[in-house]
Amino acid sequence: MYLERGRAVVIGASIAGLLAAQALSKTHKVVVLERDDSTTQLVLRKGVPQRRQLHVLLAQGAKALAELLPGFTDDLVAAGAVLTDPQLDQTYYLDGRAIARAPSGLTSINVSRPRLEHLVRQRVESLEHVKIQHAEALGLITERDGAVVTGVQTTDPRTPQLAADLVVDATGRGSRALHWLGELGASTPDSSRVEMDVIYVTRHYRWKAHHLDGRHGLLVAPFPGFPRGGAAVHLEEDQWAVVLFGLMGKDPSTEEAEMLAFAKSLPVPDLANLMEAAEPLDKPVKMRYPASVRWHFEKLRQHPAGFLVMGDALCSFNPTYGQGMSVAAMEALALRDLVSAGTGGLPARFYRIAAKIIDAAWALAAGGDLRFPEIKGRHTPIDRVLNGYLDRYRLAACVDPTLGRTFVQVAQMLVPASAMVSPGHLIRVLRGSRRALPRDGMGFPVPNSSGAGTS
Repeated sequence: MYLERGRAVVIGASIAGLLAAQALSKTHKVVVLERDDSTTQLVLRKGVPQRRQLHVLLAQGAKALAELLPGFTDDLVAAGAVLTDPQLDQTYYLDGRAIARAPSGLTSINVSRPRLEHLVRQRVESLEHVKIQHAEALGLITERDGAVVTGVQTTDPRTPQLAADLVVDATGRGSRALHWLGELGASTPDSSRVEMDVIYVTRHYRWKAHHLDGRHGLLVAPFPGFPRGGAAVHLEEDQWAVVLFGLMGKDPSTEEAEMLAFAKSLPVPDLANLMEAAEPLDKPVKMRYPASVRWHFEKLRQHPAGFLVMGDALCSFNPTYGQGMSVAAMEALALRDLVSAGTGGLPARFYRIAAKIIDAAWALAAGGDLRFPEIKGRHTPIDRVLNGYLDRYRLAACVDPTLGRTFVQVAQMLVPASAMVSPGHLIRVLRGSRRALPRDGMGFPVPNSSGAGTS
């Protein structure tokens, strides 16, 4: 088979796939294979089962997008995206308490998943060297007994075999990469798995300026003994996206009365009040996410040349942390920089960098879920010590804006979680947790005054 140098095939026009195409467009002619109908319209793709659920773009993800797509922040604002200060205009409720509100100097971008994907696709489709083709990948084409991937087999009768010197799998959790690698006799990676069994329900409401006392969003995080949570985000076109979620199979339901009862069971009344005050715009939709799964390609000693996996196909996170799109953008940025230096040994080089990106997100998501002793995953003595400290950190952050700002920076993936255990923060946590702890009638600390019980 003739191999056209400089051609890359990206499987899947997901956000990860589109950004991979953008990253490769300077060095390759890129074909993006997408099984959903090709369209430039703003639609909800069938291939994205969570397409109607709430998605968030973290600050670090927005920075990566702006670097990959110069001027993209302006595109988002022009399309109605809402810019907010996440510590001032939104409220994080941790363990039933609000972190201290204060100007953080940070900016978060509130935009719906369909709008974001549509804008990214418009930019990518306009590129001279990128083509989106309506077809599905059936398998890999290889040489040298599977050591080198040279293209893909497709469902398009016009191009049943599509040659490439690089194939990128961005098909998400439904990826067949492990199956294909197994067929080649190649090594497949071990995985890490945290089984939180989250069920979440999203519904959209009409936004009004007076809702939530003028705030543009909130998050009520679950905590041990209370595996329920929720969030509201002010999006474009004057709408709220409201999500309710439960861990370990706690079901918010899509029945209106049961949804409201679930919201009222949260340790703060904000979400329930919003749902009662705002006009519903659609029917609630439910999604179940059984586990966060990470595939450790970075630990393999050998990789087939010319093939790599990224996005949710590489690591899928508990969606309540909102990390997926941002991690995909950061991986695409890393891919761009790596390819500019050549494609020799690219898979191993990419997986090493991607692992560092994933490490930061995984530490927050998996670490947060493993606070719950009922959730299956690897618990270590260090985890227990660290979780004890972070319990006090969350408590102190409700009275110390500096601790609150660092938490927001970590949640937005701007700094690593280790920033919360810096020497200066240790002292603040000790002092702040003492100030924040309420006292009972005997003068003893009460660990949680939110009134939240077990579920």
